[in-house]
Amino acid sequence: MSGALEKSLSILEYLTEYPDGVGLAQIATELNQLRSGCHRTLQELIKFGYVRQLPVRGEYALTTKMASMGLSFLGKSGVVDIAQPVISRLAAATEELVRLAIVDGERLTLVAKAQGAKSGLLYDPDMGIDLRLSCSAAGQAWLMTLPEDVAIEYVTRQGLGLPKHYGPNAPTSVRAFLKTLDEHRKRGFSIIQDAYAPGMSSMAAPIHKGEEATSGVIVIAGPTMRLGLKRMLQFGPALLRAAEELALASNASPLLKSANVGTWGNVAEKASTGRAVARR
Repeated sequence: MSGALEKSLSILEYLTEYPDGVGLAQIATELNQLRSGCHRTLQELIKFGYVRQLPVRGEYALTTKMASMGLSFLGKSGVVDIAQPVISRLAAATEELVRLAIVDGERLTLVAKAQGAKSGLLYDPDMGIDLRLSCSAAGQAWLMTLPEDVAIEYVTRQGLGLPKHYGPNAPTSVRAFLKTLDEHRKRGFSIIQDAYAPGMSSMAAPIHKGEEATSGVIVIAGPTMRLGLKRMLQFGPALLRAAEELALASNASPLLKSANVGTWGNVAEKASTGRAVARR
């Protein structure tokens, strides 16, 4: 990757965390770039419509161009058209939030949702984020289908989600994380409570056909006070049926069908190798 391209992408990714804008000095310092070079890169990004400079303080923020491109891509991929009826039915049946995450290389990204809760506390996190694999129900549901060494590699590379940043029950070691995966494999879906966020519970099932690699994950999430262990176990069969339905329909979506290829080429090839071993 060229230096200029790497700097540009780093700035774009950094600005996603600051929708209200951020100053040049902070961007350059946080990204370890020279202020003069960072300024030139920002001007180029403004020229091509990806960044705008706010009028009062002169801070920099993203335009909606990348968001528009992402929404257009998802719309044309067919994944929302295929998944929305399934996740909407599951949300209506459980009266909780249901989300779909897609495997993309070593990442797991939320792309669709349906809110089933009609009243009370609603759990509705940001869409489009890459989930923390070690402490999210979706991440654990995906990684439980992989060979143990691959799961460890992915979690180590991304880093463990520590309790101080996520929930008090987040695994604090690889050993604890692997023990959790073993428990999930026995029931066929993951269950977490107060691990991804305090006071929140979720459960997830991988989307795959037979021995093929997992292409996505379907998730049910809600407040722990309402979505307790007993209720999640009751929802298990419906969650697995929804995952199976999405797996059967996945060939109709280029995104779901090719999700395991990943953003950086066929990086997930080794993940599908030995998949049967991981499921035993």
